[in-house]
Amino acid sequence: MEALPELYAIFQGEVATVTEYGAFIKIPGCRKQGLVHKTHMSACRVDKPSEIVDVGDKVWVKLIGKEMKDDKLKLSLSMKVVNQGTGKDLDPNNVSLDQDERKKRMFRDYTSQKITLEAVLNTVCKKCGCKGHFAKECFVQPGGTKYSLIPEEEEEEVAAAGRERDKKTSLADESSKKRKKEKKKKKKHKNKQSSESDTDSSDSDSDGAQPASKRTKHSGKPSKSQKKKKKKKHKKKPRD
Repeated sequence: MEALPELYAIFQGEVATVTEYGAFIKIPGCRKQGLVHKTHMSACRVDKPSEIVDVGDKVWVKLIGKEMKDDKLKLSLSMKVVNQGTGKDLDPNNVSLDQDERKKRMFRDYTSQKITLEAVLNTVCKKCGCKGHFAKECFVQPGGTKYSLIPEEEEEEVAAAGRERDKKTSLADESSKKRKKEKKKKKKHKNKQSSESDTDSSDSDSDGAQPASKRTKHSGKPSKSQKKKKKKKHKKKPRD
């Protein structure tokens, strides 16, 4: 067995090959090679590893992982956590390595798990016929699998209770409106009756006042014509 460096050990190696996804480094003292992925070459974004290293270059690396695949040991190396001039460890507590591992865990395959949504649109997609999204947001391809939302029992019960409450409140509102209308009608009817009674009483008062005035005229002093007639009567009596 060839002696391999320990995990998180720092050493200087030679670049053996450069690929699109990284560079393979020769490990001193053995025939093994380790891969420096392009994400571990620099703290900045690296698109082409050939712009960072060339074959035959000597670089400082840190052994950050060992993995067995198909009865083969694969070694993972990192350049960005080591100072390339002095070989000093820039991440002695492996904090940046832990952060990188957490980022990888975030991009797992969750296709086997059930999708749960907090808010659901009350719409039907015209493209796939499923509820909860619009046609422009639909990702179903022609002939592909269709996805639909499964209603929960609790949500159905809550929706039914809400409908019953809405019905009760609407009925109560309608009954209160009817009562108000009836009260208004009664008030209007009473006002009409009172106005009619007032007009009748005023008419009766006016009718009773007219004969009284006439009586006062007859019961007053005799007019001049009446006095003349009396004088004539008194004059005719001595002739007899």
